[in-house]
Amino acid sequence: MRRIMVGVKRVVDYNVRIRVKPDNTGVITEGVKMSINPFDEIALEQALRIKEQGLADEVLAVSIGPADTQQQLRTALAMGADRAILVHTVDALVKELSNMAPLSVAKVFQKIAEAEQPFLTLLGKQAIDEDNGQTAQMLAALLDRPQATSCSKVDIADGKATVTREVDSGLETLEVDLPAVLSVDLRLNEPRYVKLPDIMKAKKKPLDTRSVADYGVTEGAAFKTV
Repeated sequence: MRRIMVGVKRVVDYNVRIRVKPDNTGVITEGVKMSINPFDEIALEQALRIKEQGLADEVLAVSIGPADTQQQLRTALAMGADRAILVHTVDALVKELSNMAPLSVAKVFQKIAEAEQPFLTLLGKQAIDEDNGQTAQMLAALLDRPQATSCSKVDIADGKATVTREVDSGLETLEVDLPAVLSVDLRLNEPRYVKLPDIMKAKKKPLDTRSVADYGVTEGAAFKTV
């Protein structure tokens, strides 16, 4: 099966005014609206468009986080993803994915990619909470697959992905063999609006839940904010 895997991260909605915790160790997430990371939403939209062109058979959305992350994965399913996988963190220890090191996230995605064998893995170029922008590159290295980052245009044909990247000197065009890992930029597309009938249909789509421990990955933070 020609499968595309898309990483989806749960973040504080970009319209929410961020408030810092009294002890200055992070931002307040309790009681605020959470959404799909905007860059990941663009990656998902691109996967759906590739499928609609007849170039893929299935779109798989994957996220790592607490149980509430199901809300964002259901949104991904409503947009058009065929199924989803939620990898649970321990809620009491890791309340948000931002507390997991990008390398730990990449290792989990590596195990899922090895099991699912997607011909294309799409991620946002960065998450708006910490702006690390590291997971896609690390995942490509772990999988030993070609990669292209910050893509503003993607074309799939003849077992290759031709991508356009915005660089300091203008535009750069790269061609990479598939399977590959791509991270996407804001100008790639405009994500579709989710309609109520699609939200209802999404409730019947499969959403599997697993744990970080299932993949032999340590979920603790790489550093501590003091």
